[in-house]
Amino acid sequence: MSTQVALARKGIVTKEMRHVAASEGIPVEQVVEGLAAGTIVIPANPAHKNLEPVGIGAGLKVKVNVNLGRSQTASCLTEEMGKVDLAVRLGADAVMDLSTGPEIEAVRAAVLARSTKPVGTVPVYEVAEGAADIADVPADAFVDVVRRQAEQGVDFMTIHAGVLMRHMSLVKRRTTGIVSRGGALIARWMEKNGRENPYYDRFDEILEIAARHDVTLSLGDGLRPGCLHDASDDAQFAELETLGALAERCRKANVQVMIEGPGHIPVNQIEMNMRREKEVCKGAPFYVLGPIVTDIAPGYDHITGAIGATIAAVAGADFLCYVTPKEHLGLPDLEDVRTGLIAFKIAAHAADLARGVKGARDADDAMAVARFNFEWERQFSLALDPERAREYHEASNPSYRASRFCSMCGPKFCPMRLSAELQAEPSGMVR
Repeated sequence: MSTQVALARKGIVTKEMRHVAASEGIPVEQVVEGLAAGTIVIPANPAHKNLEPVGIGAGLKVKVNVNLGRSQTASCLTEEMGKVDLAVRLGADAVMDLSTGPEIEAVRAAVLARSTKPVGTVPVYEVAEGAADIADVPADAFVDVVRRQAEQGVDFMTIHAGVLMRHMSLVKRRTTGIVSRGGALIARWMEKNGRENPYYDRFDEILEIAARHDVTLSLGDGLRPGCLHDASDDAQFAELETLGALAERCRKANVQVMIEGPGHIPVNQIEMNMRREKEVCKGAPFYVLGPIVTDIAPGYDHITGAIGATIAAVAGADFLCYVTPKEHLGLPDLEDVRTGLIAFKIAAHAADLARGVKGARDADDAMAVARFNFEWERQFSLALDPERAREYHEASNPSYRASRFCSMCGPKFCPMRLSAELQAEPSGMVR
């Protein structure tokens, strides 16, 4: 079959391209040009039958991904389906099933069947789950799992092909070493087998699979920094150079590709990191985790991450991987998913406003009018989380829900009510 990028390069417009253009409010030609140039991706495996296509990249709205999936010690299929439903309802642009533990394939099948948004995975987790020690897994297994997941309908996959043996000496200088699960698994396999990363060695086979099923490759940042001390170090940028070369191979193979990025980065280094990725990877869409801007806020890393995400997106990041309050602490539950997603929806929208994305401010302007006119239902409908906005308002204003004030100021001190009355006064009248 032909991939979206191969068709775009032939000038063929697909239904996925038209859908993305319509949802973004831009000419379809802009989507076609971005796909052909490798600055836009549309993760859309044809085997994912209930998919609503989403575009990621230059000139498009900033997108937000929700990570979910059971662990070896927590959650179950029912809980994970609840997370999928919540994420889709609250406007997530994609979900990633990062399940470990038993029945990975069954969980993934259920997520694919449930999610109307693109679904991503990290295949090395399934590779590792099949053995007591990933070092014992044959290199063929790395490719076989990618093939099976592509056949199942996965739209995009994190492939940690940039972690190489020559990078390992650079990691030893770090405070937190390798914090990526995928990166650490690959590093262990290489060390114990004395061989190069199988994803790198057999990248041509990965490309063949991706091209056959139009799977978007998300080249993983296995050496992303896990603390501010390690930010922007030699290991991180050595891997980035490798990812840039691999991205070029993707383009030549007509495979859609995006690049994953840091990690823990201080605010003053974020713009430089975004600019460097765009230069090294020739404008490929950048998918960032956070970045988290301080290491001392466990329990609040949805905030530290959203701060970094806003700055990163204004500086050029295209796709934000949400961070929940449970980051570094445990597996997120439904409330954590909600809190993390809304925090990153705020970050993405704030960046769209700053970037001047067409139509981005329409809802903000409508909200301002609704607030001034005390149109509570209209305010709820415009909110990023309508259910939470309604819940808070009704809990705080049980006796006067339809009033032209709220419990913060009450009727006597409400500035908007007073301002509206002043505007209604005949010109020049003094009381």
